[in-house]
Amino acid sequence: MKFSIKIAVIALIGSLCVSCGGGGVSTKVSFDRSAYAPHYATGYEILGDEGENRLIRVTRPWQGDAVVEQSLAIFADKASARGYDGQYIVGSAERVVCMSTSHIAMIELLGRSESIVGVSGKQYIMSEAIAGNPAVKDVGYDSSLDYEALVVLRPDVVLLYGVSAENTALTAKLRELRLPYLYLGDYTEQSPLGKAEWLVAVAEIMGCRSEGEQMFSEIVERYNAVRDGVVRSGDSPKVMFNTPYQEVWYMPSDDSYMVQLLEDAGGTYIYKGKNQTAGSVGISLEEAYMLVSDADLWLNVGQCSSLAELRQSAPHFARCGVVVRGDVYNNNARRTASGGSDFWESAIVRPDVVLEDLVKIVRGEDSTLYYHHRLK
Repeated sequence: MKFSIKIAVIALIGSLCVSCGGGGVSTKVSFDRSAYAPHYATGYEILGDEGENRLIRVTRPWQGDAVVEQSLAIFADKASARGYDGQYIVGSAERVVCMSTSHIAMIELLGRSESIVGVSGKQYIMSEAIAGNPAVKDVGYDSSLDYEALVVLRPDVVLLYGVSAENTALTAKLRELRLPYLYLGDYTEQSPLGKAEWLVAVAEIMGCRSEGEQMFSEIVERYNAVRDGVVRSGDSPKVMFNTPYQEVWYMPSDDSYMVQLLEDAGGTYIYKGKNQTAGSVGISLEEAYMLVSDADLWLNVGQCSSLAELRQSAPHFARCGVVVRGDVYNNNARRTASGGSDFWESAIVRPDVVLEDLVKIVRGEDSTLYYHHRLK
């Protein structure tokens, strides 16, 4: 049985001619013109040639200071792609495997969810169009990736994400199987609108960049309208973030995603000025206790869904005023039974809705929150 499956897989590999980054002499296509320059995102750009061919150039596919480039060429026809030795597809991607939930949300927002044929960790996905679709296969993750399933799915492209570096074993295998791939770095963006702008890059892959640009411009418009409607005062509530992890409490930097959202909502980050641009920094539980004791609001408290769970996971903080008052909120109002959170799925591409939540929390009007909820 295993032998027959492998024969079928080998046969399918030969049929993957819609898009493959083969070797050979590079085509003479020159991507020397800007096709789309992001306004908020810093980790990618879309280049073009004198015709209809495009190149998505990713300059920050994962965290770290090293300059690393990944790219995916999108050729208008097979003739233009002939001889190109990088990752590429021909035309638009009709069959996509997503290794990150945020990429699922972007494709779904574009109205192309039927193009998703494979995902990683299906039980953690919030989208019912994907989680409830038996035709969408779970291909596993990292060292447990099911390559035979990938080949059978015949994806035009595999959308990857990396934490700190390229998974060279994975990409080598994808190249061997002639399955095009691209690392997307939306999660590395600090700006809320910068994260969401990766929607345009995904739209380019899906063959609907004009629609993606229009959708993103509407997100920006709504976000700015909510932000500009905030009435700011000198006594805005002081906000604490997170819970301890292995006896260390990590505080976000001033330029981080959540802090920018909070400040746009009119709140005050209680750790402001102590960690400006270095990413999250660990503080002692003693310092954290002083901050929680002084906080007016406490947000994003791990996996906790109730005050009882919070008191159990962080018992030393149970008597702090913010807990006694119940002014504690978490971003897991929308979650799967397995623990997946829509905050790390659709919220990435809907920062306008996240901002609306935070404005309501800061104002004390929390009856109609979407991603957040007040712990009871």
